[in-house]
Formats: sequence, structure tokens, C-alpha cells
Amino acid sequence: MSYDPTILPPNLPVPEDDGAADHLRGAHMPPIALPSTDGGSMRVDVVPDGAERLVVYAFPRTGRPDERPLVPDWDEIPGARGCTPETCGFRDHAADLRAVGAAVAGLSTQDTEYQRELVERLRLPFPLLTDTDLALTRALDLPTFEAAGHTLLKRLTLVVRDGAVEQVFYPVFPPDTHAAAVLEWCRSQT
Repeated sequence: MSYDPTILPPNLPVPEDDGAADHLRGAHMPPIALPSTDGGSMRVDVVPDGAERLVVYAFPRTGRPDERPLVPDWDEIPGARGCTPETCGFRDHAADLRAVGAAVAGLSTQDTEYQRELVERLRLPFPLLTDTDLALTRALDLPTFEAAGHTLLKRLTLVVRDGAVEQVFYPVFPPDTHAAAVLEWCRSQT
């Protein structure tokens, strides 16, 4: 039986709010430029032209259909599973988010080449950013966890406006419907 990262299994453990993101609302985004799958880099403190907000959704790591999960008990780690379904949700709501003035970018600690495969396979209309050296993770003290020797981001979403974090979604569950919740919040702000 092959592993399908686009399908969420039933009975995933729900992540609890451990308070690791409580300090982020109102925080100033550091002037850090992260490598982007579009071939350049993107500053996380600057909202792209034509948008009022930047939605940065952070995720642990995406999978590929030809790969097994990073660790055998991946599905047992609260909040680990669901990166591909979450990304598909942001892809499917990207135009609606743009319509309410929000640009989107994904963020993980995976390298850009790995992320680029996902962008192409899922036909993402927005970039994925990489924080392999943990510069942004450390600057904002983003919540992380360790798996198979990798430092991975816990799933959260930052809404950036005027160089600061306007809203934080943490913990995120379920991941496959999260983009719709972010869209509703953005609509409520217009």
C-alpha cells in the first residue's frame, strides 16, 4: 500500500495549545529575506505589492507520494501530519484570499529544491519559503519540534500587516480546513 500525503487518516491526535505562540501577536517581523521557490528571496516583514496582508502559514514538512513519512510514528505526533492537505487548501483559496487583500506564502525548514517539487506537483500560485538555517525561527522564537534529527516548525499561521504580526493561528487543526478559517478571518477584517 502506498503512502498518500494528500489524505488525512482518521483519528489524528489533536495538538494542544502549549502557549508557544502566545508572544507572536503584535511582534515585529524581522527584516529577514528567505529563499523562495520562485527563484529569488522574499522578506517576511514586507507585504507584497497589491496586498494589505501577508499570510505566512508554517508547516513541519510535506511528503511525496513516493516517500514514507520521516519517522514511523509521524501520524502519532500531534500536528505533524497534514502539510500537503493544508497547502492544497491555501492553493484552493489563494484567489479568494487575494480578493480580500491577502498574499500567501508557505514556510518550512525543508530546502528550496524539495519545496519546488511540491510547488510544481500541486501547481501552487504562491511561493514556499525555506528557513533551513532557522534564522526566522530563532528571531521570532517560533514553536518547533524534533523528528529524525530535523528541527521542524509546528503548524501555525501568521498574518502580517504593516511589518507586524496582526493575527496568529495556533495550534492549527484540522489542517485541511485551515485555509478556509484564515479566509473567513481576513474577510471579517475588511
